[in-house]
Formats: sequence, structure tokens, C-alpha cells
Amino acid sequence: MRNNYLTPLLAICVLSLSACTIHRLDVQQGNIIKEEALEQLKVGISKRQVRFIVGTPLIQDPFHPNRWDYVFTKQPGDERKIVEYKHMSVFFEDDKLIKIEKN
Repeated sequence: MRNNYLTPLLAICVLSLSACTIHRLDVQQGNIIKEEALEQLKVGISKRQVRFIVGTPLIQDPFHPNRWDYVFTKQPGDERKIVEYKHMSVFFEDDKLIKIEKN
């Protein structure tokens, strides 16, 4: 009869100890900007083509409809600071891409 209580008690102890460890996930936010996609962007392509190649922009400012901003940040779960930051702005005139700024 003693064994009947020992197994569940041991299982509860193991589960409660495993809950004590803190696991932090990596946090990725924004648009993942791939080099292959950037190589496809050419001056003169339409807004629709840009959206197809690199996706919907993270920021579409209603006061600047001819500018789209793509932002990506990555923060590993074990660190408090952002270790990767990418930003790209694309500019349009008459629905055609006229300029790309990357940093």
C-alpha cells in the first residue's frame, strides 16, 4: 500500500521542480528582411510587386502614403537587449518604386 502513494508523490515533486526553471523565448518582431528579396527590388516596380516580394510593411504612415517602412528586431530570450535590428524604407511616386533606403 505504501508504493501506491510513493509513485504519484514522486511525480508531483518532479513536476513542481521542473516548473521552477524559467525559459525565455526569443522575441522576433516585424518583417523578416531576406537578402534574396532585397535583390529583387528594382526601381520602377509597382507597390503591388513590392508587397509581393517583401510582404506588407510594418509601418504605413497615413501622412506619408508614398513611404513604407519595414522593421525587424530580434531579442534572444536570455538577454535584455536587442541584438539584431534591420530597417528599410521604400519610396514611391505614381505607384512606382523610386528609392530604397537600408540600414
